[in-house]
Amino acid sequence: MTDDTALLIIDVQNDFCPEGALAVADGDEVVSAINRIQEWFPAKVLTQDWHPDDHTSFAATHEGLEPFSTIKLPYGEQVLWPTHCVQGTHGAAFHSGLITDSADLIIRKGFRREIDSYSAFFENDQRTSTGLAGYLNGRKIRSVYLTGLATDYCVYYSAIDAIKLGLEVTVLTDCCRAIDLDGSLDAAIKDMAGRGIKMTDSTRLWP
Repeated sequence: MTDDTALLIIDVQNDFCPEGALAVADGDEVVSAINRIQEWFPAKVLTQDWHPDDHTSFAATHEGLEPFSTIKLPYGEQVLWPTHCVQGTHGAAFHSGLITDSADLIIRKGFRREIDSYSAFFENDQRTSTGLAGYLNGRKIRSVYLTGLATDYCVYYSAIDAIKLGLEVTVLTDCCRAIDLDGSLDAAIKDMAGRGIKMTDSTRLWP
C-alpha cells in the first residue's frame, strides 16, 4: 500500500456483535479478517459509536414507539434503534479480539444527543463534521478501504461521504456484515456501485 491509503474500521463494537444490543448477524466474524490486513495500511482509523443514554435515535427515548420504527427529525427520517453503544459501557467498547493499538486515530460519533451519526465523516445532518476529512487531508490520503459494521448503514454512509469528498473508495465485503433491514443491504450495494465505489474481497488483494 502507498502512503496515501487508509484503512477505515467502522464500529466493530460489542453491541454490534452477537449478544449485543443491536447485534449484526455474524458481526464478530469480521474481526479476524480485519486484523489480518491491518499491517498492510500506512494509516488506520477506527470509528466508535458513542451515544448518551438518552440519545434521540433510541426508541426508549420516545414513549410508545418501538425499535426499528421511524420518526421525522429536523435532518430527515430517523430509524429508532434499541439502546446501544452508550458511552462508557461494555457495549460501546471495541470487540476484545480487534487489534486497536495500531490505530492512528479513533473517531467517536453520535455523542450529540439530538442527532445520529452513521458516517465516519459527517453526522446525519450532512453538515456537522467528525473531523475525519480534515485528518485524512492533512495526511494527504487519497484512497480509503472500508471495513466493519454494518455494510448497509455506517459502512455505506461512510463510503458515500468519502466518494463525495473526492476519495477513491473500496469496500472490503468479507470484512463487513450487514443489518439488512427491509432490503437495506441490496439497496446499499446498488447505490454504492452506481456511485463508482469499488467492492471486493480482501483475499483478492492479499492471498
